[in-house]
Amino acid sequence: MGKLMFLSDYMEGCHIDVLKKLNETNMESTSGYGTDKYTLSAKKKINDLLEEDNDIYFLLGGTETNQVVIDKILRTYEGVISVDTAHIVGHEAGAIEFGGHKVIMLPNHDGKLSSLDLDKYMINFYKDSSYPHMVQPKMVYISNPTECGTLYTKKELEDIRNICDKYNLYFYCDGARLAYALASTKNDVSFKEFAKFFDAFYIGGTKCGLLFGEAVVLRNDSLKPGFFTTVKQHGALLAKGRILGVQFDTLFTDDLYFKIGSNAIKCANILKNGFKELGYKEYIDSPTNQLFIIIDNDKYEKLKEYAEVTYWGIYDDNNTIIRFVTSWATKEDDCYKLLNILKEL
Repeated sequence: MGKLMFLSDYMEGCHIDVLKKLNETNMESTSGYGTDKYTLSAKKKINDLLEEDNDIYFLLGGTETNQVVIDKILRTYEGVISVDTAHIVGHEAGAIEFGGHKVIMLPNHDGKLSSLDLDKYMINFYKDSSYPHMVQPKMVYISNPTECGTLYTKKELEDIRNICDKYNLYFYCDGARLAYALASTKNDVSFKEFAKFFDAFYIGGTKCGLLFGEAVVLRNDSLKPGFFTTVKQHGALLAKGRILGVQFDTLFTDDLYFKIGSNAIKCANILKNGFKELGYKEYIDSPTNQLFIIIDNDKYEKLKEYAEVTYWGIYDDNNTIIRFVTSWATKEDDCYKLLNILKEL
């Protein structure tokens, strides 16, 4: 038997419905660069859910998407504010800085940005008479869920939005795992409500049942002109755009996107309850599909023989922090197998 896979939420190919649709449409001839009927249908389905008329573009992956969006929105002397644990800080190889934009880091609170910290930073920035000599903060970046699996509440999003409006900052959300945020029992904001807080955000597909792909939703009209050309300039425009369109069109048919999220959360809750019963302490209380526990170093070494998980850091001399991730493809049976293994370590 192979190892149990709880390493991340993009380890499998794609949901069977997506694969079937790709196969069914494989030999069709369509126009390129996202002008095909499947791409147009996918955009309409997303906008219908949001009850808005947004510009939507389909890109390939999360790092590419963040770099394209941030580079499009910011001028050369402007920077983006994020917490120090953000994906754009630690897991994108400096892609934002490579694009010429400084990432301005603020401290995280269980992975989240505090509106109070944001307001304090902006107050201090403008109190400094030499601020014209500095990188100008112009965007706030968050992800939901965060890198720590935590969620922003509706009130927290409202507070950050208010600070952004106060200082004329764009508000952008990385939604690589958005399906899992929306499906969480601790989530208090609907998809439609969530969208309204942002100037731009993206809906993740790579980690949510697709072979690849992210859907950028541009809500602020001032950001829309030239986005297509910016995508092309970054080498991110797929000639066979319908491959993305077909996938997202399927993802937003018959609530598949939301069903995918629910499966991951159901499996994560099995693990979360099991960890508690076995006496494992959570490093972070995550209500989504990323779970973090503290485990004895020797037990961790033994666990690696049976399961693929993510090393997250040193807790102390005798213990390690590890991460388990469930997904659209996780089976309940595998969750119980993992718990039995932990029980026997």
